[in-house]
Amino acid sequence: MDPNLLYWKNEGQSFLSRLRIWLNLLDPSTLLSSDAEIQKAYALLGRGEKLNEEDGHAPNLSLSSVHADSGDTLPLVFRPPAFLPISAPLVVASFLPHSGVKPALFWQFLLQSYNAGFNHANRNSSSEQGKKTSLKQLLLLAGTVSYATCAGALPQIFIDRLGVRSASLQTFFRSILPIPLSAALAFFNVSTVRSEESETGIQVFDSKGNPVGLSKAAGQKAVSETALSRAALLGSTAAFPNLLVLLLKRTRLFQRNTLLVAPLRHISVAFVLGLMIPISFSLFPQLGKIRKEDVEEELKAAAVDGQLYYHRGL
Repeated sequence: MDPNLLYWKNEGQSFLSRLRIWLNLLDPSTLLSSDAEIQKAYALLGRGEKLNEEDGHAPNLSLSSVHADSGDTLPLVFRPPAFLPISAPLVVASFLPHSGVKPALFWQFLLQSYNAGFNHANRNSSSEQGKKTSLKQLLLLAGTVSYATCAGALPQIFIDRLGVRSASLQTFFRSILPIPLSAALAFFNVSTVRSEESETGIQVFDSKGNPVGLSKAAGQKAVSETALSRAALLGSTAAFPNLLVLLLKRTRLFQRNTLLVAPLRHISVAFVLGLMIPISFSLFPQLGKIRKEDVEEELKAAAVDGQLYYHRGL
């Protein structure tokens, strides 16, 4: 079993322990580390020895920068510490009340493209033979981005095409509809980009960390858990700021000073996104468990303690 997965097995089985780990892993300063430093940290973690004070940063650097299936360094922009700095301006811009359909499509395209790239880079790739992205994966990425971009811009499309002028209807399309829509598109993005894991299966391990075969059931569980966590992330990011703005608009302060609404919306979206990223990443274990009864017949014999382990991805 990969050193990163062994670390998650030993240290990250409870929600609070995972949250503590992710709060450390999301430190943007790790993005400044070179590939040589990252591979050295990965090697140190793989030795299984007690780390001294000088090498204490090795687990954080390895977990945040190395893919647990291939052992390769993740692309800089798709590492977990880069998720907030890159996605925050895209999420804020996509939630803006746009003046037309084109700006809405543009920001949705950037947001959905980055999300699809992040989901693909952090997938479970244990069943893949080569390191090159297949044609099927490229088509899935292109199709996911195209569909999600158009669907994400639907509120603005409805406002423009239907000529909505009613304040209550505009509030619905701009503040209420984006909440379930954002959650659904986040779920859809993960599910489609990583659909091959459900079709071909992912590697599962016994309690000693030995690989025992590929499981489609584990692949489906890994994808659904990650999709749910991403839906919680973007659904919450859409819900809390929009509901907060709706409530504050009724106060005298904001009725007299309408210019305060826009900066409040931007700041609250970025704040909730930053708060929810470590929480959503911690909802499910990185090294998940699947019961013996839920795996394929040929794998049940390997589940001597009643369960098998799998890498969930991110």
